[in-house]
Amino acid sequence: MAEDPQQNAAQADGLMVVGRLVAAQGLRGELRVLPLSDFPERFTRVGQRWLRRPGGPARSLELLGGRPLPGKGLFAVRLEGVDSREAAEALVGEELLVRSDDRPRLAPGEFHLLDLVGLEVRLLESGAAVGTVTNLLHAGNDLLEVAIGERRVLIPFVQPIVPEVHLQQGWIGITPPPGLLEL
Repeated sequence: MAEDPQQNAAQADGLMVVGRLVAAQGLRGELRVLPLSDFPERFTRVGQRWLRRPGGPARSLELLGGRPLPGKGLFAVRLEGVDSREAAEALVGEELLVRSDDRPRLAPGEFHLLDLVGLEVRLLESGAAVGTVTNLLHAGNDLLEVAIGERRVLIPFVQPIVPEVHLQQGWIGITPPPGLLEL
């Protein structure tokens, strides 16, 4: 995994979503963030970030600090101007964004999840195209949302089911278990 692909309006602003504010943490304005990125520094390194209600405009603020919450898969962050539980609760549901050009370097063979959106999905056995990646959902395992005609199918983004990603060629190869594409 790398970054969340839910970028439409945010990318037009030169921003990309890296997390979602899911709850207040404590009484002093900290917030729990569901990371939509594999880069923990997005939530721990002090610096400029943006917040946005889905579909709304992004606004700039400073991330003052953050830390992982052990065993929860979440981060607790402190944001500029948020110093009470009530102020934190008012931000729940907002997206946390960074500049699109602030993409960490990747090792060979790694990729940003953002880059998967729009790729064609092919069956590796036959080479037949079955659909297009439209989104990525985080639910325990990452799930690729694939448009197959009018339907949307969720495909677990795990090595046995999605063993090949060909970014340069514009497609991913899948080996789905029986019945997965019919769900």
